[in-house]
Amino acid sequence: MKKIVKYVAVASALAMPVLAFANGNPQTKAAMTSAGCFACHAVSHKVVGPAYSWVAYVFAHKPGAVAHLAHKIISGGTGRWNAWTGGVPMVPHPQLTLAQAEQMAEWVLAQKPVKPPKA
Repeated sequence: MKKIVKYVAVASALAMPVLAFANGNPQTKAAMTSAGCFACHAVSHKVVGPAYSWVAYVFAHKPGAVAHLAHKIISGGTGRWNAWTGGVPMVPHPQLTLAQAEQMAEWVLAQKPVKPPKA
């Protein structure tokens, strides 16, 4: 019995990082909150900008998605989501480093992908 409990404890400890990453790193989410990302975005629904789950759906399997989204986070702009945003541009975040923006992009892509509704 002790052996089974030990194996369950080890398996649980090994699974924790995977479960934590399933919805993204909590520290990255906190950095996104302080950068104001959640003023315009939510995980599952449109606020001003698209839901992060929609972004994950569109970009999750595209090569270079992290770099593309990181540059978009830093430079802002319009484009892909105009039909949902009415052309409201994403505010640039030039104060972020590329490494910070890449972590944020990885967090976004770690969300459960949901197909965007028709615009």
